[in-house]
Amino acid sequence: MSSSNPISSNRLPVLTKNKFFRYFSFIALYVAQGIPEGMTYFGIPAWMAMNGKSPAEIGAFVAVVGIPWSFKILLAPMMDRYTFLAMGRRRPWVLIGQTGLIGAFLAMSMVPDPLNNLSLLMTAGFFVSLFGALQDIATDGMAIDVVPVEQQARANGLMWGSKTMGISASLFIGNWLINNYGFSAAILSLLTGIVLIMLVPLFLRERPGEKLLPWTQGSASPDAAKMQMKSWSQILRSLFKVFFLPTSLIMGVAIFSSSIGIGLMEVILPVFSIQEAGWSDETFSRAFSVCSLTGGLAGMLAGGLLADRFGKVRMMTIYLVSLIVLVISMGLLKSYWVSPAVITSYILIYYILYVFLTISIFAIGMQLCWNRVAATQFTLYMAIANMGRATGAGLLGPLTAAFAWEYVIGSFAIFAFFSLVLIQLLRIQKHLVKVEIMESRHKDTDGMQGQVLLAD
Repeated sequence: MSSSNPISSNRLPVLTKNKFFRYFSFIALYVAQGIPEGMTYFGIPAWMAMNGKSPAEIGAFVAVVGIPWSFKILLAPMMDRYTFLAMGRRRPWVLIGQTGLIGAFLAMSMVPDPLNNLSLLMTAGFFVSLFGALQDIATDGMAIDVVPVEQQARANGLMWGSKTMGISASLFIGNWLINNYGFSAAILSLLTGIVLIMLVPLFLRERPGEKLLPWTQGSASPDAAKMQMKSWSQILRSLFKVFFLPTSLIMGVAIFSSSIGIGLMEVILPVFSIQEAGWSDETFSRAFSVCSLTGGLAGMLAGGLLADRFGKVRMMTIYLVSLIVLVISMGLLKSYWVSPAVITSYILIYYILYVFLTISIFAIGMQLCWNRVAATQFTLYMAIANMGRATGAGLLGPLTAAFAWEYVIGSFAIFAFFSLVLIQLLRIQKHLVKVEIMESRHKDTDGMQGQVLLAD
């Protein structure tokens, strides 16, 4: 008789009930996000630079790859509105994203002579990013749903640290495979890792009693059903109200500005190292992999803890000031660019600060979210960030055509400084009070509607 009970018959871990598997699940899913990003943002651009492609061609590839990440705000409301609740509120979308990512990677591996078929390579990269973005939205939404508030900063540190480790591993392994076995073999080998990671969301449910697969036993969780949005108008009205609060709007602009600088630096690093400093793509891949791995580990161990202890805005201020000093110093040290140690040290310090900055930005973003539309609101911040990254990547060609490298590198400071000024205007506690008032009014409206229904 007990075998008919889906809760008692399913002994697999449940994310809402198991802290270890919560962290393990999000670490694995963010590694899966890091694998395609490592190749599309760094590995393939470095390989293109080594094979004589121009900064404009490389910047165009990275910009196209970045476009789908700006679509996240169109995809997130769809996830808030529709899902197969019997399998979880976010988990079905995670599985769809992972499946699409597998298919897109497989298609990319089949691009013939990719260096001379850049349009086809860009198309494949676009779809890799599209399904990566889909999986990212679902994973972030799941984190907001199942991770308690007091664990969110720590979870952000673990998630972004694991993502950078995925980036560094895919960059190092991918470039070694490209140079020794060819483009297709490299992409197919990385695909194997994504397939293995898919086992994590396949066997870990969000809440007790839910189905693992459509044909297995289980039913929708009452908690998930209560959070599910009932209409598009409800989603859009709530999102509009919370996003256009002053603090939320200022944060959105600050994220966009800092992300332009980050996107620009992402394409500067491989092109500058290879075409200006004379490195090979393998040398860059090894150095960047070690630096990003170090940054990822530092973020996992300390990023969330520092934000919790000293304050998210304060730490974000420190990271932005440090980055501005770093890039200006690098521009002034032009005579030392012949030294691999100087460039490697720059990449290492930059990447550690970048990871810590990202953790602080995302922690603030989560804090500003209204729970009723948290996934969509958080995705809006991330869409703004990725739009900024794509914009920054597209600036490489025009900047290198007009300015020397020291000014191209130093231009990062302009965008970081503007973001630095804006975050001093944030009033997070005042924002949270306004969100509480909106929530109270929303509950009152729901209660009045319920009374009308009962009277009818």
